[in-house]
Amino acid sequence: MIRPIALGLFVCLWLAAVCFGVGWLWSYNHAAGAQSKPPELWPEKTLITRSASGDTLVMLAHPKCPCTRASIEELAKLMASCKDRLTAHVVFIAPRSSNPDWYKTDLWKSAASIPGVTVSIDSEGLEASQFGALTSGQVVLYDARGRLLFSGGITESRGHSGDNAGRSAIESLVNKGTSEIDGSLVFGCPLFDPDSDCRKPDHGKSSD
Repeated sequence: MIRPIALGLFVCLWLAAVCFGVGWLWSYNHAAGAQSKPPELWPEKTLITRSASGDTLVMLAHPKCPCTRASIEELAKLMASCKDRLTAHVVFIAPRSSNPDWYKTDLWKSAASIPGVTVSIDSEGLEASQFGALTSGQVVLYDARGRLLFSGGITESRGHSGDNAGRSAIESLVNKGTSEIDGSLVFGCPLFDPDSDCRKPDHGKSSD
């Protein structure tokens, strides 16, 4: 009698552990990052060049965020769909005086290989601060007059590519000039890690 009881108890504990693990993984994958508050008009102090003849998209990303790989994949699909009607920039945040080996990861190479996409480094997160971005994979879309059209993410969950509301909205805005939504959740790692050199810039205080 002891063996069947022990076996039944083991099976129950195993099932409970599996259910807990699946539930935790689902919750993690669908936990959105901190939402941004981008300016309604193209920021004056940004060094990113905005297109004067079409829409401009900017993605703020962390070069070591595994979740952002899916965002880059979705960006490639987006650029193929919008063709020459969309100018895009992927800006990777990096600590001050970081070595190129630190930020020129596979994400950088993947983004740079997408036709129509310009990749650059965001030293100390100054550009991310300009656009109010807090989560890797954050996308903002501005029109030719510098007005904000969309802010959000272009994946449905962390690290998962596929059809999603964010990408569909941007495609509709660029190709048709209209969309039912102007924002979506962003799924990715924090851009600014308080335990590393990638801290959110505090422009209100002078550094010693």
